[in-house]
Amino acid sequence: MKTHRPLFLPAGLGALSAGAPLAALAAAAPAATQPAAPGSIAGEVIGILLPLALVIIALVAVLYLVRRRFGLTGQDAPLSIVQILPVGSRERIVVVKSRAGRVFAVGVGAQTVTLITNLEQSDIEPASTPDVPADTASTHIASSR
Repeated sequence: MKTHRPLFLPAGLGALSAGAPLAALAAAAPAATQPAAPGSIAGEVIGILLPLALVIIALVAVLYLVRRRFGLTGQDAPLSIVQILPVGSRERIVVVKSRAGRVFAVGVGAQTVTLITNLEQSDIEPASTPDVPADTASTHIASSR
């Protein structure tokens, strides 16, 4: 029976496959475990950062393609969530705005989704604060001391 010898063997293993005693392998082992000569720090940093940058670029590309393919949320999404208000452990009131500008409140439970009401655009705009002149604010602070 003919035995096949691997094409690449580390130093010292060639003697073992040829039938030499284990002492030959033990003598070659310290030479194989010596640390490599120290390289430049810049080379090591590039060796770490380059694959990391490639992985990040690949993830961004996949995210971009998935968003384009499946139409996930974006600027031109048909519906967008304005606000979510939890009212129970599994119940929420969700304010949704359509692309056309219609706004409505939806009740979301564990098993159901129910339209609560249509809202006006003014219902979701932040309340305006009255403008206080700078002179009035400074005299108010001074008089409270």
